Amino acid sequence: MTVTTDLVPYEDALASYDPVMGLEVHVELGTRTKMFCGCSTELGAEPNSQTCPTCLGLPGALPVMNAVGVESAIKIGLALHCDIAEWCRFARKNYFYPDMPKNFQTSQYDEPIAFNGYLDVQLEDGEIFRVDIERAHMEEDTGKSTHVGGATGRIHGASHSLLDYNRAGIPLIEIVTKPIVGAGERAPEVAKAYVAELRELIRALGVSEARMEMGQMRCDVNLSLRPNGTEKFGTRSETKNVNSLRSVERAVRFEVMRHAAVLSSGGTIVQETRHFHEEDGSTTSGRVKEEAEDYRYFPEPDLVPVAPAREWVEELRAGLPELPRVRRNRLREEWGVTEHDMQSILNAGAVDLIVATIDAGADSGSARKWWMGELARSANESGVALDELAITPDQVARVTALVADGSLNDKLARQVIEGVLAGEGDPDTVVEKRGLKIVSDEGALGAAVDEAIAGNAGIADKIRGGKVAAVGALVGAVMKATRGQADAARVKELILEKLGVTEG
Repeated sequence: MTVTTDLVPYEDALASYDPVMGLEVHVELGTRTKMFCGCSTELGAEPNSQTCPTCLGLPGALPVMNAVGVESAIKIGLALHCDIAEWCRFARKNYFYPDMPKNFQTSQYDEPIAFNGYLDVQLEDGEIFRVDIERAHMEEDTGKSTHVGGATGRIHGASHSLLDYNRAGIPLIEIVTKPIVGAGERAPEVAKAYVAELRELIRALGVSEARMEMGQMRCDVNLSLRPNGTEKFGTRSETKNVNSLRSVERAVRFEVMRHAAVLSSGGTIVQETRHFHEEDGSTTSGRVKEEAEDYRYFPEPDLVPVAPAREWVEELRAGLPELPRVRRNRLREEWGVTEHDMQSILNAGAVDLIVATIDAGADSGSARKWWMGELARSANESGVALDELAITPDQVARVTALVADGSLNDKLARQVIEGVLAGEGDPDTVVEKRGLKIVSDEGALGAAVDEAIAGNAGIADKIRGGKVAAVGALVGAVMKATRGQADAARVKELILEKLGVTEG
């Protein structure tokens, strides 16, 4: 039986129990067509408009394997240091649910295409933690159920449900870890870091955009506790379809506290699936978890086995891109930044944006400065990801070029970026429309300096008397008169020249 109790504080839970995790990550592949038919995978189509007899499971319809899906699976397996099967096949995973049009899912069971790998992940303090991979296997996605009329959006309490089978049959890769042990109190951090690193790897391979908020990548969090000092694993729970890095971390933490509360009060953990709630980071019971035998797996009779030629596998291995952690270490050295700074750049989703800005002509310092400063602030205020801002790396590079050649100062550059984000055009157009170029006419600048000196005679006398630090007040007056459109360094030089003072 399960005893309902309050949560045990996280630190108290760790004093008595050792968490063991298993993470199952589903990745939607970015193929043009579905895994076993020619239907489009494009998002946003009218419900049930991208279906055919095969993905609807109609009698007599036969599947045909998507070669790009198989290739993507092999690339993922290789990048995860997995062995690639010389021969594997699909199986039917039988269960009934309304979003399963065939009443079985075409998946892989005991013969996955990739197995026995690992992924090294870097934690916030720089420690490297190795997560062992059990398998990466191919399967198809299900349809989408929309439950209408209830308060929670779930089936309980709904008046009716709507089914969209456009997603049914989209290629998936499921990546399953071996039991993750030894993380201790850092288990939530390890889980988040693993999913983050896996997402970067998937994107680097170009096999999926892996946008968690769009369901292209989602994580099932398995967790159990065992008393400290023991070897036997406890009963696990599985929190399904967690769709953000922060939520993965929160789900692990909550389940540790919940499991500890049940066990400490003499209760028994039920093996079940659970729902994660974004609003408060809690989980609630879904259904009792099936075991493998409950699915009645058997080989898919309508698909031939997959036997990747070794030459092809080695060609794919040779063509793998630089893996994310290797690339980050290289960039960190090239940019001359600390591990902590690089982690901040990664957390902000700015690595590729900075690289693209440098490729467009900016120096690394300027590229980092604008993306991690002004643009990160704008993204945070707007509640969007950095790469969703209405500005491109090319445009940011152009702003840095205008600063570098003296056309803009930082204050004016911020106004230019503000204009680009507001849809006023590219940087040069914004500069022209808003009249933001720095005043470089020496005559106009000299007149503004003369006016500032005349209007602040007392300050001018102090400067002549040796208090050179007072020049800042006159520089400020000129900058105000020119609406910030003057080169402050040149203004200072002119003031000192006109007052006959040498700085030194």
